[in-house]
Amino acid sequence: MIDSPPVMDRRQAADERAPANCTPAKCTPDSRAVAVRLAALSHPARIEILKHLSASRSCCCREVVEHLDLAQSTVSQHLKILVEAGLIRFEPDRQRSRYELDRAALADVSASLAALVDSCCSGR
Repeated sequence: MIDSPPVMDRRQAADERAPANCTPAKCTPDSRAVAVRLAALSHPARIEILKHLSASRSCCCREVVEHLDLAQSTVSQHLKILVEAGLIRFEPDRQRSRYELDRAALADVSASLAALVDSCCSGR
């Protein structure tokens, strides 16, 4: 018998993906959130999913599968990661779940990254 992994909420998943040396004293919650979102952006398929979602109000998994020509299970896993990172929203819609880009969350990532780059490069 194969044991299934335990179910985790978004915060537990973020804690698990955070670097081991990022203890609460060294790593602010904002830094953790940014790290989780940047990690979610670290796969080319997820970038393509975000681009596809940005071109439409919302779409179902099948539409993303057709656009990317990836297996449905692969697309579902990528969508799950983006939902857990808070970059897209999931809405159950009868038989087909709908996914929508969270533009505000993506803008927050952009602003956080810009602030990081500015703070690191301000001493030049």
